This record gives sequence, structure tokens and C-alpha cells, in this order.
Amino acid sequence: MHNFKELIVWQKARKLVKDVYLTISLFPEDEKYGLISQIRRASVSIPANIAEGAGRNTDKDFGRFLDIANGSCFELETLLILAVDLDYLSKSKYDTILNDIEEIQKMIYSLRKKMKQS
Repeated sequence: MHNFKELIVWQKARKLVKDVYLTISLFPEDEKYGLISQIRRASVSIPANIAEGAGRNTDKDFGRFLDIANGSCFELETLLILAVDLDYLSKSKYDTILNDIEEIQKMIYSLRKKMKQS
């Protein structure tokens, strides 16, 4: 079992959620139950799955949850691309968030690789 609060990837994912929430608060109100809801769920899924996996008894289980968190990164990226397409999100803000997503994905990959080696 790992202490998820000590994992830098979890800390960065948690910060990503806050940044995403602040960004989408500017979206149109009529997207509250559409794109906003989807984006919130995808972003929250990243640190939540890292934490849940860290609480599992085996590295194999933890790895499965890291894979799910990584999938949520791709889902979030897709939803943000749609937000840019719909002119809800500027390209520059998208690029900033994308950099954070890509950093988290690299960290997940590195953690998975490290777990496989031990």
C-alpha cells in the first residue's frame, strides 16, 4: 500500500483539478450539465484513481488504477479540445492545461515502469 498524499503525481493531479474547475467556471451556464459536467468528472477521476490504486494491496492493482487515471487524462484532453472548438476555451489556456496533463501522464508512465522493475 502506498501513501497517495506523498505521490507527486497525485499532488499535481489535484492541482490540475483546481485549475480546470477555475477555467470552466467561465463556460456558458447552459453547458452546466453537458461539457462542464464531463470535464469535471474526467479531471477528478485522475487523482481519485491514483489514490484508490495506491490503497490497493498489490502493485498490479495499483497499476490498473494508474492506467484508468491515464485514460482519464486522454478523456480530459479530448473534452478540452471540444471546448476550444466551441470557443469556450482559448487555445493558450488549453495549451497551459495540456502541458500539465502531459506532465501527469509522463509521471504515471514513469511510476508504472518503476513498479514493473521492482
